[in-house]
Amino acid sequence: MAIQEHSYFASLGYHVTTCFAPRSRFGTPEELKSLIDRARELGLFVVGNIVHNHVSKTILEGLNLFEETDDHYYHYGKRGYQGMWVPRLFT
Repeated sequence: MAIQEHSYFASLGYHVTTCFAPRSRFGTPEELKSLIDRARELGLFVVGNIVHNHVSKTILEGLNLFEETDDHYYHYGKRGYQGMWVPRLFT
């Protein structure tokens, strides 16, 4: 699962709404950092799946129509949508 904030639980984290924040269900950013630090102290490897190439198409939570444009951050037209999951694709 991706670790970034997302609005659609069934997407398993791949409808990212906040690219620079961990999922709030994981606790605060400080709590997530503490968990990772403790896991490392115990000799465990921590792998986080971070999504940078696409985000949620939602308007309220995501960047879609940010600054009232459809192509400010995304590819214009059909190229800006991923067909299977319907997230927006960055330019």
